[in-house]
Amino acid sequence: GAARSGRNPSARAEGLAHHFMPNPKIRAIAAFIRLERARWEQQIAETLAMLHGAKILAEDRGYPVESVRITTQPFPEYIRGLSKRETLAFLHQMDELAVRTPFELCIGPAMMRDADDPAPAALLGEALCTARLLQANLSVAGVDGVHPRAIRAAADLVRYAAENSPRSQGPFNFTATAMLRPFSPFYPGSFHDGPGRVFSIGLESASVVDEVFERTGGDARRASQELAEALAFHSRAMEAAGRDIENDSGWGYAGFDPTPAPLLDVSIGAAIEKFTGVRFGSSGTLAAAALITAAVEAVPVKRVGYSGLMLPVLEDSRIAQRWSEGAVSLDALLAYSAVCATGLDTIPLPGDVSVQQLERIYGDVAALAMKWKKPLTARLQPVVGKKAGERSEFSDPFLTNAVLQPLP
Repeated sequence: GAARSGRNPSARAEGLAHHFMPNPKIRAIAAFIRLERARWEQQIAETLAMLHGAKILAEDRGYPVESVRITTQPFPEYIRGLSKRETLAFLHQMDELAVRTPFELCIGPAMMRDADDPAPAALLGEALCTARLLQANLSVAGVDGVHPRAIRAAADLVRYAAENSPRSQGPFNFTATAMLRPFSPFYPGSFHDGPGRVFSIGLESASVVDEVFERTGGDARRASQELAEALAFHSRAMEAAGRDIENDSGWGYAGFDPTPAPLLDVSIGAAIEKFTGVRFGSSGTLAAAALITAAVEAVPVKRVGYSGLMLPVLEDSRIAQRWSEGAVSLDALLAYSAVCATGLDTIPLPGDVSVQQLERIYGDVAALAMKWKKPLTARLQPVVGKKAGERSEFSDPFLTNAVLQPLP
């Protein structure tokens, strides 16, 4: 360890740096703005200019940037006064600009509190049927408690979008959030309700976890120490980049979300299997999730958003495989969430799942988030026309497909 070698931990991390090459990708640099309907295109252009400067700076430091993103304040604020037709046309226009440019766009929560009007959630359900890059969310629990009306609105929205979008892909751009902090760069749960002109950064660092677990071969103490050091090394690099972007651009640095995001073959499921030596979903998976989360929470930088562990079934090829095999279930993923995963993410469900069943799933996530005061989300993907035992047929570069499991 650092004490025995007579070197401090940061020096040790520098010494280990070659282990972490190539650097993980930056999944996203996300800018947070307060949109004004009268000049929204100009605001987007100004924001993208800042983001492209940030991308150049990060890539000059050896961190490839996968996406730039813009998150607005909750969209019900800037559609106020528009008719339903005008709202859908405006959201479609925003989505078209995102596709043309391109950048990813999150328009925040349809409902933040249970007393909020559910009508924007219904409008959002319609918008998501045709949206390609536009994403949004809705809060089902917060410091004020569980939000039952919002849970119902989320269930109605997902059911509608699944029934009315090609291949039932509409719900992929929506998540229900519970106790989530603002300024996460990870979509679709990203939100803020402040003055804007700030940005945050998130890494696709499942590869870092994989590399450490492969090297440490199931030695929990060594894995814990080396993972904390590896994540700290890259987090400090992101913090330094964030501060320099702040100085160059005049935009505020909101912080870093150190959640080790996976993407398809950059798999957190495969990393966990290297640590446990058994299939993801077997005994030992929860302990590995806890170990990763502890390392994430030890990162010595300004943290935002989830700051946890993502286990997104359809965005992680190994987890999707284990889901298809029946090795992991909704209940297992909820159990892992108790040690701070991010809830139920990209869960494929049989097409006949009812609004009431969806409500019960959201209710479980909200209850767990409230109990442990931790950020959880639920991104549920019913596949209309498919039954348990059949395979999803999503057509999206960021989604894999999996066999649908019966609902308990």
